Amino acid sequence: MSITKQDALDYHTIGGRPGKITVEATKPLETQRDLSLAYSPGVGDVVTQIAEQPADVFKYTAKGNLVAVISNGTAILGLGNLGALASKPVMEGKGVLFKKFADIDVFDIEVDAEDAEHLISVCKAIAPTFGGINLEDIKAPEAFEVERRLKAELDIPVFHDDQHGTAIISGAGLINALEIVGKAREDVKIVVSGAGASAIATTTFYVSLGVKRENIIMSDIHGVIYKGRTVDMFPEKEAFATESTARTLAEAIVGADVFLGLSVANVLTADMVKTMAPNPIIFALANPSPEIPYEVARAARPDAIIATGRSDYPNQVNNVLGFPFLFRGALDVNATSINEPMKIAAAHALAALAKEDVPDSVLDAYGVKSLKFGREYIIPTPFDPRVIIWECVAVAKAAMESGVARRNIDLDEYRLSLGRRMGGRGSEVKQRILNKAMLSPKRIVFAEGEEPKIIRAAARIEAEKFGETILLGRPRVVEDAIEKLGLDFAPTVINPKKSEHAAAYAETLFNIRQRNGMTMKMALERINNRNNYYGLMMVKEGAADVFLSGLTAKYPDVLRPALKMFGTSPDVSKAIGLYIMIVNDRVYFLTDTTVNIKQSAETLAEAAILTADFARKLEIEPQVAMVSFSNFGSVPHEYTRKVREAVTLVNDKRPDIQIDGEMQADVALNPELMQELYPFSNIKEANVLVFSNLDTANAAYKLLHQIGNAEKIGPILLGIDAPVHVLQEADAVADIVSMASVAVMDANTRK
Repeated sequence: MSITKQDALDYHTIGGRPGKITVEATKPLETQRDLSLAYSPGVGDVVTQIAEQPADVFKYTAKGNLVAVISNGTAILGLGNLGALASKPVMEGKGVLFKKFADIDVFDIEVDAEDAEHLISVCKAIAPTFGGINLEDIKAPEAFEVERRLKAELDIPVFHDDQHGTAIISGAGLINALEIVGKAREDVKIVVSGAGASAIATTTFYVSLGVKRENIIMSDIHGVIYKGRTVDMFPEKEAFATESTARTLAEAIVGADVFLGLSVANVLTADMVKTMAPNPIIFALANPSPEIPYEVARAARPDAIIATGRSDYPNQVNNVLGFPFLFRGALDVNATSINEPMKIAAAHALAALAKEDVPDSVLDAYGVKSLKFGREYIIPTPFDPRVIIWECVAVAKAAMESGVARRNIDLDEYRLSLGRRMGGRGSEVKQRILNKAMLSPKRIVFAEGEEPKIIRAAARIEAEKFGETILLGRPRVVEDAIEKLGLDFAPTVINPKKSEHAAAYAETLFNIRQRNGMTMKMALERINNRNNYYGLMMVKEGAADVFLSGLTAKYPDVLRPALKMFGTSPDVSKAIGLYIMIVNDRVYFLTDTTVNIKQSAETLAEAAILTADFARKLEIEPQVAMVSFSNFGSVPHEYTRKVREAVTLVNDKRPDIQIDGEMQADVALNPELMQELYPFSNIKEANVLVFSNLDTANAAYKLLHQIGNAEKIGPILLGIDAPVHVLQEADAVADIVSMASVAVMDANTRK
């Protein structure tokens, strides 16, 4: 990936507004009353409340979600001391990363003070504004003194990311790399190139993880740091002075198990790497040019595990995996500091997450087909949406257990709240479905059991513990795929061609369809050769509870045999397709989006009732709008009369459902417009939209998804007399897992 200077300059002026940050109000400020509440006189009451109860500052102000990113510009990236002003683009960038990855608000503060005492006094003076302080790009040794003093003298988390960010992320990588090569932390010899704030803090952290200090050799621009050296020494560096007789990096690295580079480009040569121990671990983290080019290291030692700070090579050590989530976890328990147990917990959480199956969204973001735990994937990627949950929960738990948390929280509820914070209502709805599925896990049969996406989805379902998976396919093919994907689970695998139940299933199918032109031979052929029929028959005969198919088949090819085998539910004439759409944190139910091309008034009424009942299963009270091109008779037409008749049918059959129409979509979704033009309406703002034909419903959900960037859940099949659901050909693994949870919830909520 090549980025020019002009590219960077242009990026910072996109949209005509310089820089990368802004401030937005979180409360209404539209009326005179709003103004009085936001400022004078109303704010005075909040002031006195906080003066009387200082802890209430976290309740009534943004302090608890506000972090100061502070720098004096004395060590900007790899550019050196360019001053406070020049550091502002970096600090703004840090701010947007906090917001993007952990929903933390930031004020960036650039302080023109190179003297440590001056910088400390500024930070202490402004600390009441913030819930935490992130120190950035401050040179050593002043960086150590600034952080040490502020941590001792303030009661909010203070964290120098240059020191500890790299330590935590590379520490996670070290845990996994050593596991892969089969070496114990207490036995490995580590050579460090660099003795600045980051190198010293990272090496110190490795000691906290179990590496022995006596097995570490550190070097800087003057060579190895040894006992008795007097050139360019300070206490933090002295702590790593070695008894070794080695005086150069080349001498020190002979037989080393691990190289940690936090220095400058090209200090490590191929010849040096060749002298390292078998299966060496090379963390060349100087950025943008590492201590040894990746290609050179790989050519010199094909058996090496290599990590860099770059995104264009495997195993990127990226600090954004650390600081947003450390602060998120610390802020959410109102911690007084970020301590060693919290950092260790973060590293172990990241190391554990790297062993999990990687979501398709991450693969798409990086343009790769697969990522699995191993030599080229020892650290999760920054865009893995699960990092916030894994790391923040671990950090919050460690804060509470180590005694620095001023607020104790329920960790299970905290997991849910993190999902809601970053995923909005979409995450909340999915979690609600999952919770209902987990109440009673079911046996889920997948017709396309050899497909890698299905296998990965099955592994997640088993891990989430809401279903026992049954994969239809050839056992050897499935087993090989599980091994290739690096998964650790053992689903039930059935090959219909060799099943002992095939004959009995064929006979049952024949009995069901014999008066619809099916012969026994045809029934046996379908059971033996069409996994959809076999899987559906498993549900019919009680060998499975839920059926899913459609990833490699057309929608009708799954739906038709399901309807033939099970029919529709009692009092339902036709099955319908439903999509849940989440738009701007609002939840809408759109129907019929996938099944019926044309509908009568009776089937429209059924669709409204089925969808309203489904919304209630998710604890959402439905307000049903029957959508048309007319508003309450404004355009007389046979189509609009049909819609109006459907409203009457619902009112007669189910008076408990709020429904009205016919109405146009803008009226249905705009409460002000509804109140102004049609104040008599039974609904104020619709969340269930029933369309009179498949054209409009299908187009509506796809437009919302593609243009409106709406999140979708579906298609959910309603009205069929069994928990049968159809996947889509483009579904990602997360979509399949989501549909499986819907199917299990469906099974659990059937009367």
